[in-house]
Amino acid sequence: MPDMATTSDKKPDASGRRSLYALLAILAVSVLLRFGAVAVMGDQVEALPGIADQQSYDMLAKRVLGGYGFTVAQDWWPMTRAGEPTAHWSYLYTLYLSAVYLGFGVHPLAARIIQVLLVGVLWPLLAYRITRRLLGNGAGLIAAAWTAVYGYAVYYSAALMTEPFYITAILWSFDIAMNRSRPKHSAKHWGALGLALGIIVLLRQSFLPFVPFLLAWMWLSERGSKPFAAGWLRTLTYPLLSLCVMGILILPWTIRNYSAFGRFVLLNTNAGFAFYWANHPIYGTTFVDVLPPDISYQSLVPPELQSLDEAALDSALLKRGIEFVVQDPVRYVLLSISRVRTYFMFWPSPGSGTLNNLVRVLSFGVALPFILYGLILALKRWRDWSLLYLFVIIYSGVHLLSWALVRYRLPVDAVLILFASCGLADLLRRFQPHRAVTSVGVSQ
Repeated sequence: MPDMATTSDKKPDASGRRSLYALLAILAVSVLLRFGAVAVMGDQVEALPGIADQQSYDMLAKRVLGGYGFTVAQDWWPMTRAGEPTAHWSYLYTLYLSAVYLGFGVHPLAARIIQVLLVGVLWPLLAYRITRRLLGNGAGLIAAAWTAVYGYAVYYSAALMTEPFYITAILWSFDIAMNRSRPKHSAKHWGALGLALGIIVLLRQSFLPFVPFLLAWMWLSERGSKPFAAGWLRTLTYPLLSLCVMGILILPWTIRNYSAFGRFVLLNTNAGFAFYWANHPIYGTTFVDVLPPDISYQSLVPPELQSLDEAALDSALLKRGIEFVVQDPVRYVLLSISRVRTYFMFWPSPGSGTLNNLVRVLSFGVALPFILYGLILALKRWRDWSLLYLFVIIYSGVHLLSWALVRYRLPVDAVLILFASCGLADLLRRFQPHRAVTSVGVSQ
């Protein structure tokens, strides 16, 4: 595995300064590239490829500012009637957008600029911090640089959607969990992890299934080689602390949902819609990311359910989706397998525009060989990388079993870039043995 030291053991200060300057240059490039995306998207909100949801957040932010609360202005996706409450979208991101509109007027450009400044710095910086701990400074810089120029990261950073903050918060949670320098059983760090988890799930609740795995991983790693030794029960209070902090952030919205719908809704009303539509018999055993224009998603909802409010409909559709699975589990397995093609798509598609195809190929397509090599290489120190492996497997599995789109793979991309950086660092060491990159090597 890459075992990196400073490029000059005799001049650590000079080496440290060079690394700092390199990192600052990378962060500057990251922000500048994202400003390019801001310039293209401008001060309007349009249904651009992959980011049509920004129209919903723009609408909701205006409704909140107008005093209408979290309600839709007109009949809206997925099946919410005009003036009725919705919990389909992220409360936290809607509040962010509302706050920007309140301070700067209804100018999406202002929200984009603030967003790319924050994400353009934090996303590559967190990639650097995590990779540096695993492999050393050189590979950390590679991870930061790759994140800075990754096409999908640049494009989505300027979109008025949850993805940029969501992915950044996920990396923040991993940075906390994998920080070996913290004191063991530190309430401060477990509390910080709970804060990060709360922000993540308020942005997208699809992270919730991974939360138990992350907490279990962190608890077991701190317990060492004897996780069930004396005192194990006492140390469980630390994961519970994280859960309590996360729960405190979620609770106000659970209360709001009960007030709005008269039923328990933990956070958002979108899991049922997604699972039902993703596993509808109309697909047979082959999933397609977008239905043909002559078939609307709403037309697939049984007529007897269409009069329900958003929360009741989401619950009813989840039950129907589970029935699809129970009635024909073999079809469900084959359908889930077919989603692999959509989820990991990296080649050009006739149904996509030129720009979309270029971003796809130059992002995931170019990175994929390095990702595969890095995934194999990192197995030599799999314990150090185990949380990242676990996330890629669990998070991908959640979407392959429900609704799989390239957009939903982006958090996985952010982690796979770290593996790609491992692979590239090793290749640079092998093919350029006499340059400074010799510090990026596999220790024997």
